[in-house]
Amino acid sequence: MINRRMVLGLMVLAACSPKRIQQQPIMQMGDVVAGSDSRVAVAAAESDAERRALAMRRDSIANAALAGCTPSICDAVGRGELALGMNESQVLAATRTTDGAWTARRSTGSAVLVPQSPDELPRDMIGNVAMVQLRNGQVASYTYRDARGLRVVDSPADATADARTAAMADALIREADEMVANGDMVGALDRYDRASTLKPRDVMLEYRIASILDRSLRPVEALMRYQRFLHQMELEKIEAHGDAYAKLADAIARARERVIILEKR
Repeated sequence: MINRRMVLGLMVLAACSPKRIQQQPIMQMGDVVAGSDSRVAVAAAESDAERRALAMRRDSIANAALAGCTPSICDAVGRGELALGMNESQVLAATRTTDGAWTARRSTGSAVLVPQSPDELPRDMIGNVAMVQLRNGQVASYTYRDARGLRVVDSPADATADARTAAMADALIREADEMVANGDMVGALDRYDRASTLKPRDVMLEYRIASILDRSLRPVEALMRYQRFLHQMELEKIEAHGDAYAKLADAIARARERVIILEKR
C-alpha cells in the first residue's frame, strides 16, 4: 500500500515538473555578432550605381534633345521649360526626367504623356506638369497642375508671362468666388486682393472687392472701391444694354446705389 502511494506521488511530481527541451544555442560562447557595416556598404554602392546610371541616362537624353534643335527650343531646354514644338527627348530634357517618369499612350500620329505617379509630378521651371500631348512627334499642348487647378498651354500666347499671370489671377478669382459662396469673406477678400495685383484693370474684380468690403461693414473702403469701379467703367459714357451686358448693367446699378447710400453715412 505504502509503495503504491509512493509511486503515485512520484508520478504526480514528474507531471508537475517543467519539461526540458534540448535546443542548439543560437550563439556559442565567444561568438561575435556580425556587423551591419557590410550590408550598409552594399546598399550604398547599389544606390550610387543607380544614381550614376540615372545621370548617364539624363545626359544621353540631353545630348539627343540638343542635337539639331532650333535656337528657341534649345534655349527652352537649357532653361528647363517646356515649349510647343518640342519632341519627346526635349520634353524629358526640359523636365530633367527619363522615360521611366512617364506613362505613354500612343496612336497613329499622336502620343500622350502622363506622369507615372500622380503623387510625384514631373516639373519644369514653371510648375508641375500633368500632361503632355504630341502630334506628329511634336508637342501640341501641355498642362500644368497646381493647388488651384489646371492650366493648358496650346498656343504661343498661352506660354507668355502675361498669359501665366492672367491664369493665376483667374484661378484666384475662382477660388474667391467659392469662398464667398461658402461664407468665408476674409479668405475671399484675400484672394480677390491678390488677383487684383495681377489684373489691375479687371473692372468686375474691382466690383467684387467693393461688394465684399460692403458686406464686411467696411464702408470707407467699400465706397472708394465702388467709385473706382464706376470711374473705370466711365459710367457717364457707357450704357449697358442687351443680354450680353445684363450682368454688367446690374453691377453698375448696384454700385451707383451703394455709393449714394455710403456717401450719406
